[in-house]
Amino acid sequence: MKKEYRIVRSSEEVSLTFFSRITRKIVHLLLVLLGVSIITFSLMHLTPGDPAEIMLRTDGIQPTREAIEALRESLGLNEPVALQYVHWLGKVLRFDLGLSLSTGRPVTEELLSRLPATLGMTLASVIFALLLALPIGIGSGWRPGGWIDRISRWVALSSVSMPAYWLGLLLLFYGAVRLKWFPVAGMNGFKSVVLPAVTLGFGMVGVYVRLIRTGMIEVLERPYIKAARARGLSTPSILLRHALHNALLPSITLLGVQIGSLLGGAVIVETLFAWPGIGKFAVEAIYAKDYIVIQGYVLLTAIIVVTVNLTVDLLYRRLDPRMKLR
Repeated sequence: MKKEYRIVRSSEEVSLTFFSRITRKIVHLLLVLLGVSIITFSLMHLTPGDPAEIMLRTDGIQPTREAIEALRESLGLNEPVALQYVHWLGKVLRFDLGLSLSTGRPVTEELLSRLPATLGMTLASVIFALLLALPIGIGSGWRPGGWIDRISRWVALSSVSMPAYWLGLLLLFYGAVRLKWFPVAGMNGFKSVVLPAVTLGFGMVGVYVRLIRTGMIEVLERPYIKAARARGLSTPSILLRHALHNALLPSITLLGVQIGSLLGGAVIVETLFAWPGIGKFAVEAIYAKDYIVIQGYVLLTAIIVVTVNLTVDLLYRRLDPRMKLR
């Protein structure tokens, strides 16, 4: 007779294992941020020519040697590169990203003042994507090959193949210019966020629809779903209370991965709709050759992505009981 052995661990051991896992995760993310900081700092030194001269040159007018040397002295470009990085990293750890060359204000203040606009538009785009993907994905997974499934294929194909800037132009022309339902540009009330959120969120719909569909098909074949059907539970109860919870777990992980894509797409959307976020500010800094702002933007974006991924990892462990058992 085969014997079964069970390993029972105390709550202190489980807590210690969880704490060690989170500690390793945080250390790994800090190393990622350190690598991003090195790449971000290298932006100024990877550009051809003298960064100070490039920053001062406007409309093809060559700056004077005295102005170039003064800017190099203020930026610390006369020091060795390694020493420059150490000084720059020390300022970053004190939340000092330097002064913007185009506005003259601290870059930290400039980015933080525009960050709520970007986060609000990103959150609205995620809500729009889920509101559209959830019913289509659930319906196509419940009846594979049905009319909802055929619609889901068309939606998924349109989502992954339609460029954001082209969709944004269509929405601007028909929704703002022709029908005058929404404002053309700027941030002023709820209506102003609709077109940017739809433009940014539609690119995620196709991925979530196919992922939810696949998860629903897999979950609906499991024994506990068959047991729920045998007990006579209604179809909405089976779908929403028993199947959807497990089918959405992969989507939570995907959300953390796609945050970087959303912030990258926000640059295009904010520029198109004149949305006063950090993406539009970064584009203006590129045109103004304001490398200090670009450095701050890249570093802030990396911090947001790393933080969201850590949060998603913790949330996934909270929602999936199998992770706790492991």
